[in-house]
Amino acid sequence: MSEFICRLGTPSGEIVTRIVEASAATEAKTKLEREGFKVFSVTAPGGISAIMSSTGLSRKSSVKQGDFLMFNQQLSALLRAGIPILQAITLLKTRSPSSALRVVLTDVEEKIKSGAPLSEAFESQGMFPKIYTASLLSGERSGALDEVLLRYVDYLKRSVGLTRKLRGALAYPAFLLVASGFMIAFLTLYIVPRMSDLFRGLSANRGLPTVTVVVLSISTGIAENIWWLLPMVLILGLGLFIWLRTENGRLVLHRMLLKLPIAGTLIRQMTTAQLARSISTLLSGGITVPDSWEIAAQAINNLELRRRSEAVLPLIREGRGFTEALEKANWIPALGLDMVGIGERSGSLREMLDEVASFYDAEAEVKLEQLTTLMEPLILVFMAIVVVAILLAIYLPIIDTISSGPSGGR
Repeated sequence: MSEFICRLGTPSGEIVTRIVEASAATEAKTKLEREGFKVFSVTAPGGISAIMSSTGLSRKSSVKQGDFLMFNQQLSALLRAGIPILQAITLLKTRSPSSALRVVLTDVEEKIKSGAPLSEAFESQGMFPKIYTASLLSGERSGALDEVLLRYVDYLKRSVGLTRKLRGALAYPAFLLVASGFMIAFLTLYIVPRMSDLFRGLSANRGLPTVTVVVLSISTGIAENIWWLLPMVLILGLGLFIWLRTENGRLVLHRMLLKLPIAGTLIRQMTTAQLARSISTLLSGGITVPDSWEIAAQAINNLELRRRSEAVLPLIREGRGFTEALEKANWIPALGLDMVGIGERSGSLREMLDEVASFYDAEAEVKLEQLTTLMEPLILVFMAIVVVAILLAIYLPIIDTISSGPSGGR
């Protein structure tokens, strides 16, 4: 069974988007028509997998996040200035510095000329997030496309900004790991083996220190078997990389990440902020709560959290309260649930979701700083311990020989 994204007309006259499982597009269309829907389009399989990650674009897309953000900022400004959609797309296509985006906009332009709405033209590209095309659709329905786009731009700015902070914060620890790895490899595989003859000469007169024996054994063993150890490590690394790209591999990895002391909390807070902001953006465009949750939940990056969230939508469709349904996911922070509950009871759910997103954005920044503050000294301490052990293994026999004096060799 494959998943299809379907744009439908309900008996009450609303235009909605649903995800339908079927073996073929014709089967999905037939099933929906039997249920009384008017089917406008059925997106081919791969549409769901092409949904981009939390910050913007699918991994398969060559359009950069910065270019995508700039395009939407400019499009929103042009629409607010009263320029027609087709003219705005044509203008941005010719002036875009991204060749990949120009190709996309050319196809979008042709589809608009043939009568397709803007949301359908972008959805057919298969590389843009569902929240984006749903926002466009809600803007077309409400007649406030420029305002909806402006709100989406704000959402995208915050998402891209948080991603950049995450990458920047982890860049230095990653550099330390790589540098320490190279240093340890150099000492272990180059320096120590070349001093093995000296160590053997010293061991003929007196015993070597334990640390020297251990380091020498490890270093010599690796150096002598490097030609089969290296391919084995590469094969294992490649196998692990391929496995982690599978559904089961990613699920196991994501579960492990959630169990880490600070990183697990950080992931939950970042996901809560992203989810709240996504739903708020969709609600502001007139999308219903069930549809907003369905669209926003697809963009949850952590597969374990996404799996836990599957129980929410059926409860909402049954008529349960939004906050009550969220509790069943069993991962959203308690304070966040309380804030959502207050917003739901007071009729200001969208505004409260914005507050939840802002609050957990700030909390995530604090946790991110704590994580990097903890990682840096841990890496440095680990690197220092290993390097000191190797240096002690090299110099202790020499110091012992010198300390013993000339009589040591008799």
